[in-house]
Amino acid sequence: MFEYLGTVLVSIDPGFDVLRYLTVRTLGGTVTALLISILLGPIIINLLKSMQFEQHVRTDGPKSHYKKSGTPTMGGLLIISSLVISTLLWADLSNRYIWVVLFVTIAFASIGFLDDFIKIKNKSSDGLSSKQKIAIQTFFSFITMYYLFYSAETPPETSFIVPFFKDLIIPMSPFIFISFGMLVLIGSSNAVNLTDGLDGLAILPSVLIAGALGLIAYSMGNQIIADYLYLPHLELSGELIVFCGALIGSGIGFLWYNTYPAEIFMGDIGSLTLGAILGIIAVMLRHELVFAIMAGVFVIETISVAIQVISFKTRGKRVFLMAPIHHHYELKGWPEPKIIVRFWIVTLVLILIALATLKLR
Repeated sequence: MFEYLGTVLVSIDPGFDVLRYLTVRTLGGTVTALLISILLGPIIINLLKSMQFEQHVRTDGPKSHYKKSGTPTMGGLLIISSLVISTLLWADLSNRYIWVVLFVTIAFASIGFLDDFIKIKNKSSDGLSSKQKIAIQTFFSFITMYYLFYSAETPPETSFIVPFFKDLIIPMSPFIFISFGMLVLIGSSNAVNLTDGLDGLAILPSVLIAGALGLIAYSMGNQIIADYLYLPHLELSGELIVFCGALIGSGIGFLWYNTYPAEIFMGDIGSLTLGAILGIIAVMLRHELVFAIMAGVFVIETISVAIQVISFKTRGKRVFLMAPIHHHYELKGWPEPKIIVRFWIVTLVLILIALATLKLR
């Protein structure tokens, strides 16, 4: 909205052109989302409490989690509402990339909402079955990837970019592009969902990764920076930094209430959506491998679950005391805050390594 206002008002006073600057709109989106989430936090927490939308803890989980039972859940509503409002206010709504990421946000939020609602209704930690969840995710992911491929205007939009090489850009067929994109989108969504088991564990890494992806989006949208870094120029990608800024603001605002000991949990409506958002941005920027490095904590959490399941089914033995791996460290006696902060530090280091690949070409 403000971008459009800047376009209209610039004829009255050239000074209004500032509303069209990406940097100004990114800052505006970040601050707006932060303020909305901070101000709405107490309201949503009290509303969820009054509606008895409370967390039901797994009986087979760590005993230290029993005290978390009854904490309001579905706090992802706070993240999504501030994110969407801020994006609609500050982003250029004529940019199709913005509408793609908004579609993914709403689509995966609806899956998470349904999953959380079933858990609350049944007063159980079990919501949608894995098959049901994957089926709905596959449906929305296919629609998204199909649109991205057939709406592409330049070859780099549907090519595979290999890190560390200057000009190694591999064209992808419709089948490979759509299939690979769906894998990234669904995998990222579920990886963040698996990681969201401790207070603040998933939200800050998501915020940090959003910031890094925003920098890549800005770089690829700027011809000069893209040429300097030997990146393909994607004209539409720059606008995604406004969305990433809004995600940073909404995420930090949520963390204010989600930090240990949490006053509210994001629920699947938050974790599934955050993962999908990060995944689709990485796909649109054609930096899936760089994203995999950034999201190393999410990847490790997912792999730990896969190893645990495969080992138990094939050998009847567990590799970890409990999976995902953050529970393993809990059962080893690590205090929850120590696990959280160390995972944050690992994420920050991985992001710096991932960003370094942009120059090491």
